[in-house]
Amino acid sequence: MCGIVGLFVKNPALHDGLGNLLAKMLVEMTDRGPDSAGVAVYADAVADGCTKITVLSRAAAHAWSELGRELAARFGDRATLRALANHAVLVVPEPAEPALEWVAAEHPELHVSSSGQSIEIFKQAGLPALLIERFAVATMTGTHALGHTRMATESAVTTEHSHPFSTGLDLCLVHNGSLSNHNRLRRLLSKRGIRFSTDNDSEVAAGYLTWRLSAGDELDEALERALVDLDGFYTFAIGTRDGFAVLRDPIGCKPAIVAETDEWVAMASEFRAIAPLPGADTAQIWEPVPGRIYSWKRDAHRA
Repeated sequence: MCGIVGLFVKNPALHDGLGNLLAKMLVEMTDRGPDSAGVAVYADAVADGCTKITVLSRAAAHAWSELGRELAARFGDRATLRALANHAVLVVPEPAEPALEWVAAEHPELHVSSSGQSIEIFKQAGLPALLIERFAVATMTGTHALGHTRMATESAVTTEHSHPFSTGLDLCLVHNGSLSNHNRLRRLLSKRGIRFSTDNDSEVAAGYLTWRLSAGDELDEALERALVDLDGFYTFAIGTRDGFAVLRDPIGCKPAIVAETDEWVAMASEFRAIAPLPGADTAQIWEPVPGRIYSWKRDAHRA
């Protein structure tokens, strides 16, 4: 049993308050997932030709100032580093592939949580309230975000095993449920170049979507294929640079609720996570139909 929240802000005037609203939603899901928590926030995009990389230190502390000096010496003043506890957000003035290769070669002690132009992922073991405080989630800004609280059932309680999982540029996934064919899919996807960092079944679902998108699918097409290829029970929330999507398995084993106003779209495992949002009392509210894809993009209507 886990808790999922997602928030897509339509009104640009609310972008500065995204983190505050996300924090209120996430803490309401504590009872569904006290083991660990994480958020993926889509913030200001970096310039073309640059890559934003969120890394976490496997050690309790890391010499981020030294890494910052190394970045500046290697890439010049266009490279930046912003440290938050045992995480840091790097901006590297290189395309994604060489930037990620540099991190892997020079700093194997760091775990890459996400990469792209907009996405930033922060996660840790422990209660959601601790994550919110440690990373100042309530102060974060952006266009949309996903959050997850985890009750571990299929893999270890560690920061790396926590959601969200990101296996492609600006792509992330949070999952409530369990997949039954993830080991077979992991072997298949590994042969096709998808890299995995953990044995978590949810990371396989993220990797599957990365593979389909790299093959030319649009997100909705990839999710249509997922309905056929992924066995198990699940509610997925998927983030992209432009928006987010929600999908429940065809039986609808795991709960989900969606609410929409002229100002925002929100989803959660339970309505109590949506109730603190401004205007929730007058929102259009519904339970997602099992097997139907719901997606939102900037300057676009609901699919």
